Amino acid sequence: MPSHTPTSTSTDDPAGPLARERAHLSESRAALRVMREDAEALDIRDVTAGWVAAEVLQHQIELRIKALADLSHTPLFFGRLDYVLHDAGNRFYIGRRHVHDAEGDPMVVDWRAPVSQPFYRASRTDPQDVALRRRFGYTAGELTAYEDEHLTDPAEADTTSALLQAEIERPRVGPMRDIVATIQPEQDEIVRAGIGGTVCVQGAPGTGKTAVGLHRVAYLLFAHRERLARTGTLVIGPNASFLNYIEQVLPALGEIGIKQATVDDLVAHVPVRGTDTATAGRIKGDARMAEVLRRAVRSGIGMPTEPVVVVRGSRRWRIPAYELEELVREMMDRDIRYGAAREALPQRIAHAVLVRMEQSGEAPDDRVQDAVARNAAVKAAVKAVWPPVDPAKTVLRLLSDADFLAECADGILTEEEQKEILWVKPARGLASARWSAADAVLVDEATDLVQRTHSLGHVVLDEAQDLSPMQYRAVGRRCSTGSATVLGDIAQGTTPWATATWEEALAHLGKPGAAVEELTRGFRVPRSVIAYASRLLPAIAPGLIEATSVRDSPGDFSVRAVPVDGLDAAVLDACRDALRHEGSVGLIAADARIPALAEALAAEGLACLTPGEETSAEARLTLVPATLAKGLEYDYVVLDEPAAVVDGEPDERTGLRRLYVALTRAVSGLAVVHAAPLPEQLAG
Repeated sequence: MPSHTPTSTSTDDPAGPLARERAHLSESRAALRVMREDAEALDIRDVTAGWVAAEVLQHQIELRIKALADLSHTPLFFGRLDYVLHDAGNRFYIGRRHVHDAEGDPMVVDWRAPVSQPFYRASRTDPQDVALRRRFGYTAGELTAYEDEHLTDPAEADTTSALLQAEIERPRVGPMRDIVATIQPEQDEIVRAGIGGTVCVQGAPGTGKTAVGLHRVAYLLFAHRERLARTGTLVIGPNASFLNYIEQVLPALGEIGIKQATVDDLVAHVPVRGTDTATAGRIKGDARMAEVLRRAVRSGIGMPTEPVVVVRGSRRWRIPAYELEELVREMMDRDIRYGAAREALPQRIAHAVLVRMEQSGEAPDDRVQDAVARNAAVKAAVKAVWPPVDPAKTVLRLLSDADFLAECADGILTEEEQKEILWVKPARGLASARWSAADAVLVDEATDLVQRTHSLGHVVLDEAQDLSPMQYRAVGRRCSTGSATVLGDIAQGTTPWATATWEEALAHLGKPGAAVEELTRGFRVPRSVIAYASRLLPAIAPGLIEATSVRDSPGDFSVRAVPVDGLDAAVLDACRDALRHEGSVGLIAADARIPALAEALAAEGLACLTPGEETSAEARLTLVPATLAKGLEYDYVVLDEPAAVVDGEPDERTGLRRLYVALTRAVSGLAVVHAAPLPEQLAG
């Protein structure tokens, strides 16, 4: 951490530095209100050529007005930079959005602007022309303190920033908040990485990888707004609860309307009503299924046996079967998408007819070629050799028809694997099919084989370690011409098909060779908690570096063994203890234990929320099934019966990984309550 001279007094001296900073805050808020009022007063009635342009412009203005909202409890600026060449033009207040005065001079500079970068990167060894870095402390939106770091003063000692530490450790109630005031140098390097390449972040719990990914989106939208306005951006999370938790981060940074989705949302071509066994899910998620589907989609292609005869006026034009076969094989060899090839084939046949017309002395033009391509004989020939394909019906047949599956999977899947993924009771049609989540991904793959999936400019993929190769392919299609930010932790992979290495995952995503950055410095999880959870790493991810924590406070950590008949009561007592502290409380338990704990909480009058519901000052306790805990964070966590969390998974490694996730959701305190013996990895 860089050096600092703390000046966190609450003096009311009207001429003191704190008073002057408060005055600048008031003036900046007033300027922001004027900017918003100017946007609201814009009259576009006489500046647009038509109603469509007017609607588009009005929508842009409405987004601008929303982005200029002054959030009363969110500091407008959190830092200040004074460059070595000290004058009025070399002092910059760093905040969440740009604010200017009536003359257009900046009062607050957007944190993403190049001039703001030294706020995160400058140090005593590399001051980057910064003489003074000032951090501000706030209470409920009120500026209450400041802290200075004189980066060019050799007499100043290196110490930890108290305000920075306080902001990192501040209790939280409600959804996830931004970390724009506390971004660390190694995080900032990832945030500001160029849009041209994909970045993969392996991040241990508490290292801020999710926040880094969201801030990276905000930065890219600032640096490449026009480009991304055309191509689009998307944030992909593991479940709806997680997306609800993070949804306020980007609006707090002034970015409105960024789309969020789960992988299941992306591939929702069919209704998901069924489930797979772990083995079937793993096979369906295997990258080999891509070739099986390719064969299935192309299975109906046949070679022509009859010529095509096109009648135009008194003339008949004949294309022999062997020439038609050459055209079909050419289309197959080019390996273009099935639908595109089917659309191109009539034109290729029509072109062959036009060649004969020209050879006979006629002079046909493009209109004649189009007319020939629409000729009934040509259309009938194309339908016979390159029939239309319905992706969902193709997958339905593949999973219902053993002979068809055997034909398409020959040499790819073993007979045992084919039997595993075949539906026990074949569906009679699309409406009655009990599609699983893995089946929906197969339909998405088949859909892309027929028609290209639209590609976005940038995609953020969080909790990526749980995706199957086929799910990576589904995401990769959405950024095939763009870039991606991939976030995850190998140690937290809790699916049977969990990612083994990021290199393998990036290859399936279609981004081989992308940079992999590793974050190992934790900022939120207390040292004692991360050290305890890390006992599991040799069993669940032996190749990973153990995470460390920069937290000075050790945190409130306890492990309590209780009698079996006293488990529920002890868990409730631990929840009451946690609720005596400020901040959010999460009671995490194996999914099978949730009903009993919900009943016990209700009997004791302890109201609880479910994941996805926003905590508030009045409702701070959330009952969290272990399978939904990933990505969430609570100030205090009560973990019920670790052995039950492990036993709730199909194998020990997955169970221990699920336990690792549950143990690392705590920010300030963790209480582990158990009646059954702890897993041996923790007991040591």
